[in-house]
Amino acid sequence: MAKIFALAAALLAGSASAFAPSFNTQHSVTSLNAEKSQALPFMNCPPLLDGSMAGDVGFDPLGLSNIDDVGIDLYWLREAEVKHARVAMLAVVGILQVEIFGPAPGCEMATDKCQMDAFWQLWGAHPQYVAFGLIMITIIEMVSGIAATQGRESGERAPGDFGLDPLGFSKGDEAAFAKLQAQEIANGRLAMWAAAGEIVQGCTTHKGAIENLMQSLADNSF
Repeated sequence: MAKIFALAAALLAGSASAFAPSFNTQHSVTSLNAEKSQALPFMNCPPLLDGSMAGDVGFDPLGLSNIDDVGIDLYWLREAEVKHARVAMLAVVGILQVEIFGPAPGCEMATDKCQMDAFWQLWGAHPQYVAFGLIMITIIEMVSGIAATQGRESGERAPGDFGLDPLGFSKGDEAAFAKLQAQEIANGRLAMWAAAGEIVQGCTTHKGAIENLMQSLADNSF
């Protein structure tokens, strides 16, 4: 009788183990060995940020690179980043240039050092200048939007690539060109912060960017 009970217990144990949850050891090892983000070493590197894009250091704490179900994907995000980086670099240089050297010919009425206030001076005297600028921006956005859409669908165009390379940098050494691309996006990201700072400070203090900088250094110097 004892042997019968022992045999029954062994069969029940074997049957129960068949329905017990199994642990995926391979998944656990993969999670532990996942590549860490270069920018945020305490987080795993996003799967789509593999370092193939210039300036990619795995920085995506909000997981935006994984969005692909609302008509926006990594290609569109990269296109927007490159575009805004280039515009910001032009904006920062333009603001400083006007503050140092004065307004351009035909815009002599915009005398305020604060370019946010100078804009309204220009609007009051020549609103057609602003309207013309908006029309040109619309045309440029239409052209760039078509290029981005076609490049996204064909996969034959890198985000932000409009074939504008009069000095032939892309035709030279690949490593040197990759370095230039990394420098462009790094300086563009910095310029976006700088442009935002110039605009916010101009709107709040009504002073020029250089004047704000000098005032900040004077107030915080020891």
